[in-house]
Amino acid sequence: MATQPNPESIFKSPLAIFCAFGAISVAVWWGTLASLFALALRDEQYTHILLVLPMSTALIFMGWEPPAGMSGSSTAAGASLLLIAVLARAGMASTALPSAADVRLSLNILALVTWWMGAFIFSFGAVAFRRALFPLGFLLGMVPLPQFVLDPLVGLLQQGSTTSAHWFFAAAGIPVEQTGTLVHIPGLTLEVAPECSSIRSSMMLLVTTMFLAQLLLVSPWRKTVVVAAAIPLSVLKNGLRIFALGTLATKVDPGFLTGRFHRQGGIIFFLIALAGIFLLFWILRRGENQNPQVPGNASQNARSTR
Repeated sequence: MATQPNPESIFKSPLAIFCAFGAISVAVWWGTLASLFALALRDEQYTHILLVLPMSTALIFMGWEPPAGMSGSSTAAGASLLLIAVLARAGMASTALPSAADVRLSLNILALVTWWMGAFIFSFGAVAFRRALFPLGFLLGMVPLPQFVLDPLVGLLQQGSTTSAHWFFAAAGIPVEQTGTLVHIPGLTLEVAPECSSIRSSMMLLVTTMFLAQLLLVSPWRKTVVVAAAIPLSVLKNGLRIFALGTLATKVDPGFLTGRFHRQGGIIFFLIALAGIFLLFWILRRGENQNPQVPGNASQNARSTR
């Protein structure tokens, strides 16, 4: 005879509790989420935000283990984060707190992520939270950087891309001079404007590298190395793109500066940088395979030296 599920046990299920908190968050932050995704679809500086939630969810599911049980401290910690999120959301809804629209959106999304973290602790416990710390922290990538933070980053990418393009031209034996974000070569002056800073592909590369590092590597220092490598690779691949455009424009056809390759060719250089990241993954994974962390090895070695 088939047993009927107990409604009370379903209601008390950690997953059901978490889903209820999730539904509440969607209802409360619906307008904020709509604004966030509209921004990510409209402005290429924020396209990477579209990757964060599915990547974080995938990492949680792939590393999932049954919750070890709840405790009073877990419930209190989760409830505290939920309360902080509610207070932050109420503060952002108040017209008495003046701030720019982009700052309000950032703080609202930060409050939403805080709510999700509190809901996770409240539903599954502190042990499960510690196991899922990286994917939950990864959700902070959904917080859009305000313009006053983003502008200096774009400026650094502009300067770095200009300098790396200078290096590529010099390495190819092409006479080159650099003035600020201008690169002068015979017959052509290239300006690395803010929209040419490659902020979109750089953020996409960084987010993708962080996801793959968590997925493919075990050692924390190896993860740090590969993520750190994504930053200079982003600058170098944009410098290579500027070098390629300048060379093709002066040697083949000036139309390359305004043609399809200029507008849509960024994917080629993104893939080149991604290939460099995968090469680094291959090297670092070989190091892990040659030094496997086998739990029994330490005790065996200790016995052999006695």
